[in-house]
Amino acid sequence: VQLQASGGGLVQAGGSLRLSCAASGRTFSGYVMGWFRQAPGKEREFVALISWSGGSTNYAVSVKGRFTISRDNAKNTVYLRMNSLKPEDTAVYYCAARRYYSDQTDDYDYWGQGTQVTVSS
Repeated sequence: VQLQASGGGLVQAGGSLRLSCAASGRTFSGYVMGWFRQAPGKEREFVALISWSGGSTNYAVSVKGRFTISRDNAKNTVYLRMNSLKPEDTAVYYCAARRYYSDQTDDYDYWGQGTQVTVSS
């Protein structure tokens, strides 16, 4: 499956952004979708994931209550709505796909190219 992330940008602290990840190539609804991020000098970390149907989600503690992951299987797209953004949310955000539920970065088989999110203080 091919993934294309978009929607990043520069936003002030407290602002919002919505990231999108468009999938193609295979049956999108058969994949668990995750969002991960990597800040300069840091390892890539889990942000959020959503099950095949969208009925189950999981979030990193650092974003819980501020970020919302959702998916539209008819449009082959997964979204990450980010509210109350903080400077520490600054990173390259990646979408990823795998067959089974996992929040481990190394478990994911397919990755998008990443989109930069910069939050200014």
